[in-house]
Amino acid sequence: MPLEINQIHQGDSRKLLKEIDANSIDLSVWSPPYYVGKDYERYLESYQDWVNLLSAVIAEHDRILKPGGFMVINIADILVFKDEEIPRFQALNITKQRSAITREDVLAAKENNPTFSRYQLAELLGTSEQTIDRRLNGNNIRGGKYNTQTRVKLVGDVVSDAAHAARLYLYDRRIWAKDAAWENSKWTSLSYRSVDEFEYIYIFWKPGETVVDRRRLTGDEWKEWGSRGIWRFPSVRANDDHEAKFPLELPTRVIKLLTNPGDTVLDCFMGSGTTAVAATNLNRNFIGLELLPEYVALSRRNVAAAVQRGHGLLRQDKDLRLSSERTEEAAAVGLFD
Repeated sequence: MPLEINQIHQGDSRKLLKEIDANSIDLSVWSPPYYVGKDYERYLESYQDWVNLLSAVIAEHDRILKPGGFMVINIADILVFKDEEIPRFQALNITKQRSAITREDVLAAKENNPTFSRYQLAELLGTSEQTIDRRLNGNNIRGGKYNTQTRVKLVGDVVSDAAHAARLYLYDRRIWAKDAAWENSKWTSLSYRSVDEFEYIYIFWKPGETVVDRRRLTGDEWKEWGSRGIWRFPSVRANDDHEAKFPLELPTRVIKLLTNPGDTVLDCFMGSGTTAVAATNLNRNFIGLELLPEYVALSRRNVAAAVQRGHGLLRQDKDLRLSSERTEEAAAVGLFD
């Protein structure tokens, strides 16, 4: 039995996608786990597990997307990719040194006193052992002294290669420019690296006739973001109920740009329900897939709130139920409590 629309289904996306009718989805828009160690990623034991997850999810889109339809993926590069083979990162931040002792001072003391321990060198120079260590070895950043080192891992090829294998083609890409990053990050205080303030929005197209209707947006919307490669809006500041919400503005823009009222929008990693809320607000149908029961319950509450505010097609269809692949506990959660 195919998955019903305007419902949030609980289970593994890789399995649930197989239950969606062929050529039935106008737009699939989602943000996968970023493989950065969040609690909800605990089922991913390795980087290859993450790649396999994305590849399997993307592969199903060749079948389920309508010809001319789109798959849109919001993703960011992995800034803390663990790599045990790279050397220890070191940094000497001379702008924040609290001790006037220099590396040359320590090296001279060692040369004159080759048998001295770090403690004895510290006593000789009137400083701390930590300062001696920092002058000799630098500050260990992005990994910690006893942890695996990390590096930047670019992920664009992961999704584009999987999409190409699924006969989906990169149609466009946008940059989501978020609000300013923090200033006290040790990446910026102990290195010359920037802190990313952007993410990617990749737009893939399934071959077929695509309707181009500029009337979907207002003149101001076309001018401000519809035809621009950089989308500027802030990230979600309060992630108290989900670790990685994306802002409502993101799926709202994608849905308005690429679909018409009554079309069906899919989110393969529903999370807190943001895509479903955006679809409901814009009079589109949706299908939501989510692995974790607690996030299924959260997303259903958020969609219910949108319905109760009077938005969308669901106003006449309140039979929004939870389809559970394996847990009675999740199925017991009511939408209109």
